[in-house]
Amino acid sequence: MAQTGPDHKAHTPFLSRPGVRRLAPFVLITAIALIFIFENRTSVKIRLLIPEVTMPLWGALLIAWGLGMLACALTLRRRPHRHTRRPE
Repeated sequence: MAQTGPDHKAHTPFLSRPGVRRLAPFVLITAIALIFIFENRTSVKIRLLIPEVTMPLWGALLIAWGLGMLACALTLRRRPHRHTRRPE
């Protein structure tokens, strides 16, 4: 029988890891959004304040998605753990 030493780590299932559980909804929503974006191939006219631009709809949706991801990344803040006490 194998002995477990102090350096032996318990095996955690892949889907129960906190990083995977946090990342899974993001990957799923991103995949659905990209499928939606690339299925829309018609050309559209878009007014950018004054000029009017004709471009494929997938390009406009991809630009909007990219700007949304950038805005999300810039506003995302890492917060300290709620249960840790600060020294007084």
